Amino acid sequence: MVIKNVELEMVCGVTSKVPENLLPEIAFAGKSNVGKSSLINALMNRKSLARTSSQPGKTQTINFYKINNDMYLVDLPGYGFAKVPESEKAKWGKMIERYLHRSKQLKAVFLLVDIRHKPSANDQTMYEWIVHQGYRPIIIATKLDKLKRSQVQKCVKEVREGLGLKADDMLIPFSAETKQGREEIWQIMDALVGWTEPDGSDDGRKGTA
Repeated sequence: MVIKNVELEMVCGVTSKVPENLLPEIAFAGKSNVGKSSLINALMNRKSLARTSSQPGKTQTINFYKINNDMYLVDLPGYGFAKVPESEKAKWGKMIERYLHRSKQLKAVFLLVDIRHKPSANDQTMYEWIVHQGYRPIIIATKLDKLKRSQVQKCVKEVREGLGLKADDMLIPFSAETKQGREEIWQIMDALVGWTEPDGSDDGRKGTA
């Protein structure tokens, strides 16, 4: 599918109701500074659709990006940051839980983890939490470009073992710098929402940068 239009259509805070969308939704979760905004920008071929920041906890709302009037990419708040009061973390946790539990159009959840490190306790908790909500997370191991090629296989194994993934659970190494992994992610998203080109092929969602 060619990306013709992307817009941030809805922003939901801790007191907002979960919108009753009619279009399919695919959600992205991950701890703060794992590269979620950079991933979204890379997927959309945009430079600043989602705001990137070195400040943990920048995303404090659930952001719904509408793509071509065909689907929503849903950016969930980051987790695991130290400088936010526990009361705020609890509110955001309830907000995410409410969304995962109540969304009628959510097709899948992608969980981002940093490929350079073993999954943290927060990563493990989030993974188990998503599973508990009835979804089988697809793992995106970010910051691939920070590794030497010889390190990748070992780090992928550590992520899989750290999260307790099964052999057929999907894990995609990804780099926002080189865009490696981008097409694999889109292929999965295409299959989830039923997108195909007229000739049966997929031309890579060539949006404008």
